Amino acid sequence: MHSSELARLSGVTVRALRHYHHVGVLAEPERRSNGYREYDVHDLIRVLRIKRLASLGIPLERMPDLLDDPDDDAQGLLDELDEELARQIDHLTTQRDLIARLRDHNTAPDLPPELAPFLAVFAATGLSPEMVKIDRDQSVLLAHLVGEDGMPHLASFYQRLSAPGLAPEVTAVSERFARLGPDSTEQDVADLVEDFMTTFTTAIEDFAAVEPSIELSGTADLVSEYTSALFNKQQRRTLKELESRLGESKM
Repeated sequence: MHSSELARLSGVTVRALRHYHHVGVLAEPERRSNGYREYDVHDLIRVLRIKRLASLGIPLERMPDLLDDPDDDAQGLLDELDEELARQIDHLTTQRDLIARLRDHNTAPDLPPELAPFLAVFAATGLSPEMVKIDRDQSVLLAHLVGEDGMPHLASFYQRLSAPGLAPEVTAVSERFARLGPDSTEQDVADLVEDFMTTFTTAIEDFAAVEPSIELSGTADLVSEYTSALFNKQQRRTLKELESRLGESKM
């Protein structure tokens, strides 16, 4: 039979047959006088065996020994495949759980799942699209900077800020910050700083009392670059004043 007939009978493509030849799992028969390679039923059986092994996830490079000596460490290979499939199932299960959490809170798929519920609370309080975007970007950056070890502590802080009694106040302060611009006065900045300290100080102190500090050393330049590119002069001035006040209070 020609390669096209072998492909039809075995359910693979001619291209796949050429690949089997290339990697050495299927011997290439000699060409006949008409220029075509002639395959026989033994080749068909070998291709069917290759398909069966491939369906189990066995890579082509591992097949020659199994094809030529089926008893050669077959059980060991099956154990390896089973362990790998178990890992893949665990990974897929975790992914589905994360997707379900994001869908439950109607949040974007690029958000850290651990923070998504709390960001959804802020969005539901009427936070402007601009501030929702800023919250999202900052959350993505902070989640990366704190890493897996710091994520539970960061999530705990977000949870405190999104508590029913505090979330509306946090949103109000955030919106006032968003409205700062060239027409804002020094008194506007000073008032916002004071209100921020009033709103956030208790939450930050409570958090610091029960949670280990989140390690963000070496990341100040990244945060500074983010704020410089996104915020206007009055907003950056406000952030600088807040940083100073928070430093003075040793929080």
